[in-house]
Amino acid sequence: MVGQTAGVKPFEHIEVPHIELRSSRISKLLDVLFRNGLLICALSILAIMALFFYELASRSQLTIAKFGLHFFVGNTWDPVSGDFGALPFIYGTLVSSFVALVLAVPLAVGVAVFVTELCPRSLRGIISFTVELLAAIPSVIYGLWGIFVLAPLLRTYVEPWLAKALGWTGLFDGPAYGIGMLAAAVILAIMIVPIIASITREVLVAVPQNQREAVLALGATRWEMVRMAVLRNARAGIMGGIILGLGRAIGETMAVTMVIGNRPEISKSLLAPGYTMASVIANEFSEASDDLYLSALVEIGLALLIVTVIVNACARLLVWSITRGRGGQAHA
Repeated sequence: MVGQTAGVKPFEHIEVPHIELRSSRISKLLDVLFRNGLLICALSILAIMALFFYELASRSQLTIAKFGLHFFVGNTWDPVSGDFGALPFIYGTLVSSFVALVLAVPLAVGVAVFVTELCPRSLRGIISFTVELLAAIPSVIYGLWGIFVLAPLLRTYVEPWLAKALGWTGLFDGPAYGIGMLAAAVILAIMIVPIIASITREVLVAVPQNQREAVLALGATRWEMVRMAVLRNARAGIMGGIILGLGRAIGETMAVTMVIGNRPEISKSLLAPGYTMASVIANEFSEASDDLYLSALVEIGLALLIVTVIVNACARLLVWSITRGRGGQAHA
């Protein structure tokens, strides 16, 4: 027995290092495969974005070569004669998005401040869920609601009142169609409220609690505390949320197409029909009968992609300045 036991120990001492060495090699191999797999996933996103730019740029070479920068300042869109200018669509996109921000920002920031600072705990979850639910509604549903509910409401009550009270400004001049730039702006405002509200709520929560307590300890009211300790420290992140909402408004297609009127004109009045870059692509892409017409639509898509990327990048940087803690510092 002693001899057998003595003979087993060397065998065990010899085999265990081989097993551990094999397990270590497998672990290192799996680690390398895991790391390289994640790297491929990350690089594939960059490759997809680069492919977007390449395809849009290559397929818009006809209009780039023929019109150059004049394509973005020309206001004539005539596919029959081959004369293309994207200025009416750029104008419609910027005006509808800007008006949407004017309507959405006060509502979204007010909701975020109420939820984070004043809302009772029993209502906080309900209000947050309802706001986030707006972001889950499909775009076409907003468009149908705009046609059957919003447009008659604007045409019957809102637009006549605006024309009577503010018609002297020229912003509400002309007949009340119910369908036009104002209707598109209202739809966009409703659609971007959840984005701005959620980002604003996130950056407000990131403001240190001791900032609030310090201002209250100095005798400030609740409103003064929110204004000086919360909103002031979170303003960069709030601006980032607003820019993210702007990016959503610029790229929105279906709902805007259904209520904006789709007329390539530049009008000062918000009651007049208009057009956006996304809408013209959705409406006319299937009708592009020649290469120049198709190239013009693709170049509009390229411009829309570039603007969207820039806007979202700026927004992410502003939100990052808050969530990384730099925006949460006190300001004199």
